Amino acid sequence: MPAINPRVSFPQYPSRATRWQLRTKALEFSTRPLLMGIVNVTPDSFSDGGQFLCVDDAVNHALQLAEEGADILDIGGESTRPYSTPVASDEELDRVMPVVAALAQRTDVPISIDTSKATVARECLNGGAEIINDVTGLLGDPEMVPLAAASDAGVCVMHMQETPQTMQDHPSYENVVEDILEYFASRRDDLVAAGIAPERICMDPGIGFGKTTEHNLLLLREIDRGHELGCPLLVGHSKKGFISKVLGSEAVDLTATTVGISLALAMRGVQILRLHDIRAARQALLLYEAAGGLEN
Repeated sequence: MPAINPRVSFPQYPSRATRWQLRTKALEFSTRPLLMGIVNVTPDSFSDGGQFLCVDDAVNHALQLAEEGADILDIGGESTRPYSTPVASDEELDRVMPVVAALAQRTDVPISIDTSKATVARECLNGGAEIINDVTGLLGDPEMVPLAAASDAGVCVMHMQETPQTMQDHPSYENVVEDILEYFASRRDDLVAAGIAPERICMDPGIGFGKTTEHNLLLLREIDRGHELGCPLLVGHSKKGFISKVLGSEAVDLTATTVGISLALAMRGVQILRLHDIRAARQALLLYEAAGGLEN
C-alpha cells in the first residue's frame, strides 16, 4: 500500500491541526484524510436504515469497514435525517451499547458514539468508546459538557440550525461560512472554559443539517477557512441529498459522487471524512495521492 509522502504538507494553512487527542488514544494527521466509517444501528437512517439493526450485523459491518481502512468507527442508534423521529435514551442505548462493547473487544480502531444524550455517551465511553460525536454541538443535553470534560473523551462539535425535525424548513444565514466559523469559535472557547482541552475538540460544519444546497456548496468550497480555528475538521457529506440536487437527477451513483467531494476536501486539508463506503474512498485517495494530487 502506498505510504504517505512525508514531504507533503499544507504550509498555506499554518493553523491546521495535526493531532486529535481522544480518551486514551491520539490520531495523527498528515496529508491524506482519515476515514470515519458510519455504522447506523437504526431502522430509519437515510442511506442504510434497517440494514444493521441486529447486533451481529452491525458488528460485522463495522469490522468490515475497519478491514477496508476505516480509521474511526462511528456508531449511532438514532437517525438525525430531516424530519426523523427522536428515540428514547433507553432504546438508543439498547441499540448501540452491545455493538460498542463487542467492537471494543475485537478491534483497536477508535470507536465514536454518535449521540446527543449524555446517558448514552456515558455508558458507551465506559464500554470502550473514545469519541463523543454530537450533532447538537454538545448543546442538546446539559450533562454532556461535564461528561466530556470528566471523561477526557475526544469530542466532535457539529453545527446544526434548529433540530432534525425542523432544520430543513427554512434554513437561513447572513453569511453561512462566517456564521458557522463564529459558532465554532464560540463553542471552542466555551468548551475549553468548561474544562475540555482544546486538543480534544474537532469541528463538523454539518453538511445537510439546516442548510440549502447552495449553503452546502459554499461550506465545501470554503472549508479550509475552518483551519483558522486550530481544531481538526470533520466533514460528513456521504450520500447526502444535495448531491442529486447539484446534478439535477436522482439517478446518480452516490458512492462515486461522494468520492468526488472527498477528493476536493482532501485538497483543502480536511482531516477526517465521515463515510458510508470506506473502500472506494480509500482507494481513490491512495491513487490521488500517488499521482501527486495532494502535493503542494
